[in-house]
Amino acid sequence: MDKHVYIPNYDYDTVPETGETLAVAPGVHWLRMPLPFQLDHINLWLLEDNDADGAGWTIIDTGIATDEVKAAWETIFQKHFTPEKPLKRVIVTHFHPDHLGLAGWLTERFDVPLWMPREEWCWGRMLCLDTGEGAGGTLKDAFRKFYHAAGFDADMLKSAVDRAGRFSRAVSVVPPSFRSIGDGERFQIGGREWQVIIGNGHSPEHACLYCPNLDVLISGDQVLPKISPNISVWPQEPEADPLALFLASLEKFRGLGTGGADDTLVLPSHNYPFRGLEGRLDYLGAHHVERLEETLAICAQPVNGVDALRALFKRELDTHQLFFATGEALAHLHYLMGQGKIRRWCNPDGVYLFQR
Repeated sequence: MDKHVYIPNYDYDTVPETGETLAVAPGVHWLRMPLPFQLDHINLWLLEDNDADGAGWTIIDTGIATDEVKAAWETIFQKHFTPEKPLKRVIVTHFHPDHLGLAGWLTERFDVPLWMPREEWCWGRMLCLDTGEGAGGTLKDAFRKFYHAAGFDADMLKSAVDRAGRFSRAVSVVPPSFRSIGDGERFQIGGREWQVIIGNGHSPEHACLYCPNLDVLISGDQVLPKISPNISVWPQEPEADPLALFLASLEKFRGLGTGGADDTLVLPSHNYPFRGLEGRLDYLGAHHVERLEETLAICAQPVNGVDALRALFKRELDTHQLFFATGEALAHLHYLMGQGKIRRWCNPDGVYLFQR
């Protein structure tokens, strides 16, 4: 049970309807698109991009590639995009399908560039092209090996292998070229400077955008007000330690704004815009410390990944949640292993066991 309490200061108690926008700061508009999961929405951002080249728009994140989301975008186009005020670029914070999903569709339709971190583009491009099939060393082979080693039984393993290649079904084609953005980079949108802050752990190079003039942080999935971002080990990088990266990168978001972090307006990808950034960073760090303590206690006896998963997540999980929870459990095990607090070995069945 999480002992820590954090109550964000929400600026809004309503959300924009699908196909509508809501202004949250000068030149910054909030959109919300549906997702076909228990977490049923994603927040996207439309920035007025008026500069010496003329008026226009910048899109931040795109939504998943479904007909429903495309239809919502069509409504936005009709209401906001004109020949005098066209779309100028699409910025994607990271490669996950709810963020990158329609980037190819949007950039091709309006003949505009895609901006995103290089490693995020590489992951998205690679996963979009990898359908899970092919000769030798396929993605399905990697999934089978990874989840078997985590302790999946036969039924769970079949579900895991069936998920290989599903990324390509949730995105339009990832553009073959892009403009890379990196940590500390600054650029102008709408006559205001925006700074890139790269977070890690949830994805390889998650781009957050901070505008000092507005004291607004577009935090994506890196800092959320209600839930912890998913920090997972995945089959494509089975030895990763993403939790160490995530905890370290939280410090990069401290001290923003001249009026104090409680004044910074944080625009997350899920739930509501909020204030109280420092408190949220404290909470996220403390939450994972507590989960690490629970994980260490679980490892008093030899456990595999599924054992840890069931001990850490006691609620019923649907199939989608099961894979995220497995990755989270492994992330905590890998962190403790990296700290020298537990050891790992492979049993005769090819399953990894962890113990203090």
